[in-house]
Amino acid sequence: MSDWVFLRGLTRESAHWGDLPARFEAALPGTRVHLIDLAGNGLRCHKRSPATVTDMVSDGREQLHRLGIHGPVNLLALSLGGMVATQWLHSAPQDIASAVLVNTSMRPFSPLHRRLRPHNLPMLLRLVVGRLPPDTAERLIWHMTSARPDVDEAVLATWVAARRQRPVQAANALRQLLAAARFQAPAQAPQRPVLVLTSQGDRLVHTSCSEALARAWGCRLARHPGAGHDLPLDDPDWVIAQVRQWVERLQPG
Repeated sequence: MSDWVFLRGLTRESAHWGDLPARFEAALPGTRVHLIDLAGNGLRCHKRSPATVTDMVSDGREQLHRLGIHGPVNLLALSLGGMVATQWLHSAPQDIASAVLVNTSMRPFSPLHRRLRPHNLPMLLRLVVGRLPPDTAERLIWHMTSARPDVDEAVLATWVAARRQRPVQAANALRQLLAAARFQAPAQAPQRPVLVLTSQGDRLVHTSCSEALARAWGCRLARHPGAGHDLPLDDPDWVIAQVRQWVERLQPG
């Protein structure tokens, strides 16, 4: 059995993966997916979010320990989750078998204006501190992170319900944003295999951030020609296919 841990990004939670975990398990036989929420998000929305990515790794390790997962796991991580995965790869490589990093960005590989495209900053601040109605907030997030021409109202309804039931406190959102802004990854490549996935239609983070990361580490890079920042939302089948092909290449013989 191969254990995979999925990590979401800024203020997002397990519910935002939709049906991807079930489809992932079906497409990769012998795979078991575990969803964990960073402190301050999802079922742990009443916890205080760490203000550093290093502390987020410690929080993630504690969660796996409580779940009874002790062997090396594979990570699939999006955005801020990719920063957490990167730090995890370097600080506790014994925990990790491999990692898939999706539309992530970090120093020292990319400048700030590419890690967060400047035109998004006003909207992001409104989402963090603006106390917007759940429907308004989630529609803004959809348009910022998806490249789909139309909003999927059924998916949006699940996002709105999650925000109402498990709201992220503004202070926690700010701590997560601060952690992302301050994080600097080690320049050297991790000891474990890494696949980088990027979306050329990403309006939140420039695709060059993933390209620079893959180039610096000498790891495999796959580019989606049109998806937005939330690549698992826009084209889950493509994500699964890329991971499956990569995993097959890693297998001996």
